[in-house]
Amino acid sequence: MSAASAPVPSDSSATKTPPVTLTIAGSEATGGAGAQADLKTFQALGTYGMVALTCIVSLDPKADWAHRFVPVDAGVIADQLEAQFACYPVDAVKLGMLGTPVTIDTVADALGGLGQARPGHVVVDPVLICKGQEPGAALDTDNALKERILPLATFVTPNHFESMALSGMESIDSVDDLAEAARRIHDLCGAAVLAKGGVRLSGPDAVDVFYDGTTLEVLATPKVGEVAVNGAGCTLAAAVTAELAKGATPLEAARAAKNFVTRGIEARISSNAPFDAVRQV
Repeated sequence: MSAASAPVPSDSSATKTPPVTLTIAGSEATGGAGAQADLKTFQALGTYGMVALTCIVSLDPKADWAHRFVPVDAGVIADQLEAQFACYPVDAVKLGMLGTPVTIDTVADALGGLGQARPGHVVVDPVLICKGQEPGAALDTDNALKERILPLATFVTPNHFESMALSGMESIDSVDDLAEAARRIHDLCGAAVLAKGGVRLSGPDAVDVFYDGTTLEVLATPKVGEVAVNGAGCTLAAAVTAELAKGATPLEAARAAKNFVTRGIEARISSNAPFDAVRQV
């Protein structure tokens, strides 16, 4: 943009600044999950949303909708974060799919380098065993995430599989199991935890468990079908991020996010793929 075409700064005294939220995540081309779902969630919940893209994921309709994964260059990721943190005071940041150890190091270094300017809320949606990668590379990514990203988290939103992986539990078959996983993950990183059982547990309700070291609360709503909906986990974590940015407590954020994603699943969008997608309403 040339100097002549640059926008004229507005009178900041006349402008009400909304909370600022940032997602550091991958693009999911169909718009159902990833950064696209995060931005729609931020907008719906009244925050100013930004995204630093870490990778591009394209589902492959010729191979059972498997994930095709292309990482963004580490320097490009660093440039995005530099611009974002220099431009706005970020109230809350969500970390979604990072995808490679190099990306994880880049993001961890950027957040660590902010010092006291780092956002007070760092929500980690711990994408483990990244799809589209060889098992060895995925394991390296998982280990890097546990070592470098989890210590930065103030709130963690693992899904059913991730709850098992982080807690060291071989199975999670009941609400009590999910609660135990939430406790173990909190002990591991010190963050508030919203362990997502969703439709994975048997019974009439979609169940998630919140635990912050003091309060344990089971969040349950009637299941909307028995099949997971694309983008539900991303939307839940992004909603937590937005609510924290607006000043909610972690438990308040968890409750509000649960209600928001339930509405999104009820309003879900069907597609030609064998899954529906959350609609952020």
